Amino acid sequence: MQVTKFEELELSSQILRAVEDMGFEEMSPIQAKAIPSLLEGKDIVGQAQTGTGKTAAFGIPLLEKVDPKNKSIQALVLCPTRELAIQVAEEFRKLGKYMHGIKILPVYGGQEISKQIRSIKSGIQIIIGTPGRVMDHMRRKTIKLDGIKMIVLDEADEMLNMGFREDIETILSQISTERQTVMFSATMPGPILDIAKTYQKNPSIIKVVKKELTVPKIEQYYYEVTPKNKEEVLSRLLDIYNPKLSLVFCNTKKKVDELTAALQGRGYFVEGLHGDLKQQQRDRVMNSFRNGRTEILVATDVAARGIDVDDVEAVFNYDVPQDDDYYVHRIGRTGRAGREGRAFTLVVGKEVYKLKDIQRYCKTKIKIQPIPSLNDVTEVKAEKILDKIVDIIENEELTKMVSLIEDKVNETGTTSLDIAAAFLKMAMGNDNGKEESGDILDFGDTGAEAGMVRLFINLGKKQNIRPGDILGAIAGETGMPGKLIGTIDMYDKYTFVEVPREYAAEVIQIMKSAKIKGKSINIEPANKK
Repeated sequence: MQVTKFEELELSSQILRAVEDMGFEEMSPIQAKAIPSLLEGKDIVGQAQTGTGKTAAFGIPLLEKVDPKNKSIQALVLCPTRELAIQVAEEFRKLGKYMHGIKILPVYGGQEISKQIRSIKSGIQIIIGTPGRVMDHMRRKTIKLDGIKMIVLDEADEMLNMGFREDIETILSQISTERQTVMFSATMPGPILDIAKTYQKNPSIIKVVKKELTVPKIEQYYYEVTPKNKEEVLSRLLDIYNPKLSLVFCNTKKKVDELTAALQGRGYFVEGLHGDLKQQQRDRVMNSFRNGRTEILVATDVAARGIDVDDVEAVFNYDVPQDDDYYVHRIGRTGRAGREGRAFTLVVGKEVYKLKDIQRYCKTKIKIQPIPSLNDVTEVKAEKILDKIVDIIENEELTKMVSLIEDKVNETGTTSLDIAAAFLKMAMGNDNGKEESGDILDFGDTGAEAGMVRLFINLGKKQNIRPGDILGAIAGETGMPGKLIGTIDMYDKYTFVEVPREYAAEVIQIMKSAKIKGKSINIEPANKK
């Protein structure tokens, strides 16, 4: 029987804890096939595309094999591009966050090699790099490969397309034959099989090829939000669209519990569904959702399997799914039986890049939308109440009510219009339509890269200000990590700086009262270039 859960494998408690933090409840097909073989020490050739969970498929066994007490290089991952090397390194850090003593370093062209050399000398066990830069280090003898236990070629076909075959073969030929050699590739051209035959020992061939997708005709939107305002944005969308039944997806069981409690606190009829629920609890939640007593179901991807309810009018991706296939499964829960469906995704910062990958994979269009204001919510609420009132006027006997209102008009001297307005206000609750202090700011398009906001600062070169002063001031005053600050374009009298969208409002608020080199500043969203 194939293992499907991480708990069924003999993994360290540190890895299992990290996997749980990342929200993985169940292994993806490539993980289920590759991890057991790699843990046994076998060489494999895995055919899998991006978005299948392949990084964890080789990352988990690799981390299990690294000795944190040994400060020499024990594993090497080759990637075709710097972007992929950085991405793989980030995933490894998440998987190894509880494994103290393990150091991971991405090496790639475009970054100062002296910086990389200093890091390597401090003791690095895992190198993730592009073939060209790894070769450069080998020539300088700054990377020694004699202690390598495992080498991974990620997106091997792409590396061959980019002309790295000679570099790859040189690297493989200089590593001890006692190593474990792992290749992942979306396609299996002849040269890949040649490398496998030459440099691997009886490799297992593992294939997980994605099927062509047909995303149903569902309106798909996304909203750029901050972690702090996700709950508020979701509430506004629920109020504006008021779906009869809706599904909200989170990546972790913990988030399902937190969001369910928060929405219940706001007065919604909502229940949570995840893998920790007993069958009896699950049945109760599902029955309540099917018969409409529960209008909103918050669930993880695994728990939502098998949900077959025709009347789901909207799906909300509270968290961007971690697998492209999950997005398809999620939105496929709405728009069933010829009905219209809507799917909404809340995107924080650089998650927008993941959404672009999903869009390409699904061959679909996911449109950005402005965050609805409280005024929008108020207007929609009022419109819905007034629609109900018109229906009552047309279909019900109101003579007695008219008489009571006439009496009140005569008694108080108010107009029937005043009384109608007071009833409408009462029906809508305390929502007065005003934006609250510190509420969501929609910066629109400031000409920054996706997920960022471009800010204008009224200081430049002529005030003896350098880019480092701007970066240091923003990082120092706001506590935001300096590495998150994007492009800084400095001119004689002003400067443009890009910050992640989720930090922009906070940066503007804090920096208004700050000084740079003793000079007061004016900071605001930039006009689009």
